[in-house]
Amino acid sequence: MVRQFQISALLALLALGSIPLGAQQQPVAADATSSATPDATPPADSERWNLYYQATSIGQYHGTFTSPYSDAFSLQNYPERDVSLTTTLFLGLRLSNLTTLYFDPEIAGGRGFSGVNGLANSSNGELPRVSSAQPKPYLARLYISQDFNLGGGTENVESDENQLAGTRPVRRYTITAGRFTLTDFFDDNRYTHDPRMQFIGWAAMYNGAWDYPADVRGYTWGWVHELHLRDWSFRYASAAMPKVANGSQLDRRVFVNRGDVVEGERRWSVLKHDGVVRVLGFINHADSGTYATAIRVAQQTGGVPDVVATRRNGTMKYGLGISMDQEVTKDFGVFMRLGWNDGKTESFAFTAMDRLATGGASFNGARWHRPNDNVAGELTVGGISGVHAQYLAMGGHDFLLGDGHLEYGPEYVAEMYYSARLFPGFFASFDLQHDANPGYNEARGPLWIPSIRLHMEFGNLAKGALTNKP
Repeated sequence: MVRQFQISALLALLALGSIPLGAQQQPVAADATSSATPDATPPADSERWNLYYQATSIGQYHGTFTSPYSDAFSLQNYPERDVSLTTTLFLGLRLSNLTTLYFDPEIAGGRGFSGVNGLANSSNGELPRVSSAQPKPYLARLYISQDFNLGGGTENVESDENQLAGTRPVRRYTITAGRFTLTDFFDDNRYTHDPRMQFIGWAAMYNGAWDYPADVRGYTWGWVHELHLRDWSFRYASAAMPKVANGSQLDRRVFVNRGDVVEGERRWSVLKHDGVVRVLGFINHADSGTYATAIRVAQQTGGVPDVVATRRNGTMKYGLGISMDQEVTKDFGVFMRLGWNDGKTESFAFTAMDRLATGGASFNGARWHRPNDNVAGELTVGGISGVHAQYLAMGGHDFLLGDGHLEYGPEYVAEMYYSARLFPGFFASFDLQHDANPGYNEARGPLWIPSIRLHMEFGNLAKGALTNKP
């Protein structure tokens, strides 16, 4: 029934935006007091469609480390070498001046360290917790966006992946519906949001304390509402949760189990250097369990606590997040993230983290005459609640953590990378992570994780020829 509702919503928005394309006219200037461009008529320099392509491969290694004990969900204490691969097509189609459709098929393969177990801040953002390392095709995104012009002029938009060149109203209300990842719209950060070009640690690329609704590959079905003003943006989304923790199937009982998220964004400029802060709040309802109940049952029976056995429909999890970035000079910027969730309910969709603090800096290579290179460093501190730590200490398992015992300490991950453009469209990066207290366990680790990342991207075909992105 939910799938039928989703398809109906898409068709309704498609009908709303499918006014025939008429004669073209010149775009209105961004500082105009009102927009005179008819909704059905794209400006002359608007893209009708575009097509982009990316492929990314990350190779990683870790050696041995201190490990007095381990269990089924531990990072294993032997050398591991793993490689991931993703390849994606990004197709954008303009249905009318204010209506766009995006379709992204993707192939992903590879297997992370120890089955992507044992690290809350997992080391490769390109790897989900899938059961097979063999590359498989799947639908990443299929969604439609409808803008409603609130007046106040237009702004120019450049061609990019899932973005058509042209103009959009500065003041607009946008509804997006379909399949996507919520991180396309929320928790953005200029310096750390893309594991294909920036930091690759899970809790560095996104807020690790935000258990965002998604299947095992990071995607979901839902809708997003956005209100954009000149210096402010406000967003709300409702999306499907997985049926089980980190599962591949989404729960269709959206009136009982779903994820709701809101975000407010404030933008500014200080001496012509842009900055932004985003404040996020979320409430999830899922068929999940609670750590306190699992502990109580284990104490009564003398067994090992099992949060899975306490699952109940509609169990609530809530939290907050902050993301900030500030350009200091044209080639240097700083950023931070903070995150918190209640820590009472089973980690379900993203990773096992209840507390987060991240900070770092990013340098552009213009200083050493390589403007397409980038070097950056950050420190992420992840933590869990007291009841969550007690659950793990008693031998309980999350879907990716569980050493059979726990000597609790925050998980510290320091990461730095250098990304070099070899030639247009091709990039190579060296990344180094140092992980202390893996899985929040002071008895295990630390370890070093060096990585090599190769990335290529091409676009676009809208003008009839394939060109390398700069």
